Amino acid sequence: MPDLDTLLEWLASPDPELRDHQAQRVLVQRIGRGALDDRLVAVGDAMVDRFGHPEVPARTFAPLVLAAVVARDSAADLLDAATLARWRTAFVSWWLGETDIRGWDDRLGWLHAIAHGADLVAAYGAAPRSTAPVLAELATVVAERTVAPTDYRYAQQEEDRLARALAAVLVRPELTEAQATGWLAPVDRLFATGGPGPLPIDAANTFAVLRAGYVMLDRSPLPHRRAVTDAIAARLHEVFPSYPAIRE
Repeated sequence: MPDLDTLLEWLASPDPELRDHQAQRVLVQRIGRGALDDRLVAVGDAMVDRFGHPEVPARTFAPLVLAAVVARDSAADLLDAATLARWRTAFVSWWLGETDIRGWDDRLGWLHAIAHGADLVAAYGAAPRSTAPVLAELATVVAERTVAPTDYRYAQQEEDRLARALAAVLVRPELTEAQATGWLAPVDRLFATGGPGPLPIDAANTFAVLRAGYVMLDRSPLPHRRAVTDAIAARLHEVFPSYPAIRE
């Protein structure tokens, strides 16, 4: 059985079989069952360091393992709030700035910066130490990542992973109604720039996330579910009036 250092090395491999089906899978399993509880900070710090790695697979697989670390802490209360906050800040900086957001590469396999980052947002959304301001920030980060200019149109269910992340955050009872809907401000900013002509890719991605988000959030036990879904419906109606703005 490979040791931790070997698994971390494999996690940065360009070989998708070694990276995805061996390193990532084994690391997440070991973290989840508590086998690395005495190394959680070291593993988390290693993943944060990967956000600056020159190779895209190393960067994009880091949030998956970091999500497992955050989830393990949520279950076992092993880390301090400052460490979790430091990792979150580093992740947000990388995620919002990552330019290679392709879901799949024929040589490298899954890259999935968007989806894997969304999984880490969901882990932080479920973390007991995530306060209302942190949760509101996380939802806004999802929106900012969604509306960012790009030439990659979501093709590998990125919108569904983002919608799931939003649900993990917005289900928290700590959020006020204003906080639960405030994440739509970046969407409004993007839509305000709309005009005639072909649909920009960032707008197409945003529409996809809003549609997926509506379905996911309307079926989730959100404290402010009606306000959130009505706010999403209003944005969809704005850009495509056939979407009903008001529930019948």
